[in-house]
Amino acid sequence: MSYAPEVRERLESDAKEIIARYPRPRSALLPLLHLVQSEDGYVSDDGQEFCAELLGLTKAEVVGVSTFYTMYKRRPAGEYHVGVCINTLCAVMGGDQIWSELTEHLGVGHEEATADGKVSLERLECNAACDFAPVMMVNWEFFDNQTPASAKQLVDDLRDGKDITPTRGPKRLCTFKEASRVLSGHPDDLAGEGPSAAGPSLEGLRIAKANGWEAPK
Repeated sequence: MSYAPEVRERLESDAKEIIARYPRPRSALLPLLHLVQSEDGYVSDDGQEFCAELLGLTKAEVVGVSTFYTMYKRRPAGEYHVGVCINTLCAVMGGDQIWSELTEHLGVGHEEATADGKVSLERLECNAACDFAPVMMVNWEFFDNQTPASAKQLVDDLRDGKDITPTRGPKRLCTFKEASRVLSGHPDDLAGEGPSAAGPSLEGLRIAKANGWEAPK
């Protein structure tokens, strides 16, 4: 079963805009996978066939890429996809406990979504934000210095439809589909909102300035 004609027309228009940015069509595969994920909430069979057709690839080539990267989902993600970092620093700072209590609280595990489709969970190996450990992400926006209690309150608020503001980044938390569209190369013009660095991330710079230190030339 392929996309409905009106959906196909809209996706194809967006896809051609993306493909035109690359010297070879096949180079646009990664953003096109995000594009179809923004439509379906995961990389569906229809989405894989769409990408293969537009880029002149075999479906096997598309599947090989879409199943390699964890940002491309094989089943529908929740409206809010929550990633809990369980890598070394976050884990010892409480990430493992957050994961354990959050899965019990929601009744879902890794890459599973709640029955209402609001929240899905993922164990993340690293959020690249160790200075704010333990860290969670919701649709790839940061929620720093979490605790089991704050994590459970966050997912409850998401399910209740409350306005949520990330610790860093845009003031409005977008949905998983909206985030996927941005990652496909269709920006929402919110990238400049909110602080991108703060607190511990800037501590080294503060100390260097206070001591008059400069980088070696």
